[in-house]
Amino acid sequence: MDSVRDAWEMASFVVTALGLPVAIAFFWWEQRKERDNEEEAAYQHLSDAYNDFLKVVLANADLRLRTNDPLPHPTPEQNERILVIYDMLVSLFERAYIVAWSDSMTELERRRWNSWDDFMREWCRRERFVAALPQLLRGEDPQFQAHIRQIADDERRFVAPL
Repeated sequence: MDSVRDAWEMASFVVTALGLPVAIAFFWWEQRKERDNEEEAAYQHLSDAYNDFLKVVLANADLRLRTNDPLPHPTPEQNERILVIYDMLVSLFERAYIVAWSDSMTELERRRWNSWDDFMREWCRRERFVAALPQLLRGEDPQFQAHIRQIADDERRFVAPL
C-alpha cells in the first residue's frame, strides 16, 4: 500500500515539476501566436484600406494625383475632390502610424512599417500634397504630424537640386 501511495506521490511531483512549466510555456506560446495573428490582421486591414484608397485615386484619374505635374487649372470642384482625397490619405497614414509605428520594433514589425514609410515618402515627393499638409494635419496626432513633416522635409532635401 505504501508503495502505491509513494508511486502516486512521485507522479504528483513529476507532474508538478514538469507539467506546470510545460503548461506555462504552452500558454505563453499560444498568447504570442494570438498576438502575432492580431498584428497580421491589423497590417492586412491597413493594406486593404490603402488598396481601396488607390481605387479612389484611379476613379479620379482626371485629378492626376499620382504625377508630379499638377493639374494646370483645376476647377473649384476638382480642388475640393483633391483635398478630400488627400484628407483620406492623411487619415490612413495617421492610422498606420498609430497602429504600426513603435520606437522599438521587431524585424517583422520593421518590415511592415517600411511599406508605410515608402508610401508616405512617395506621396511627400508630390509638391501638391506637401503644400496641402498644413491644412490636412490640423487636429491630427501631434507625433504623427511631426513624423510626416520630417518625411516631407527629408524628401524635399532629397529631390532638391544641389
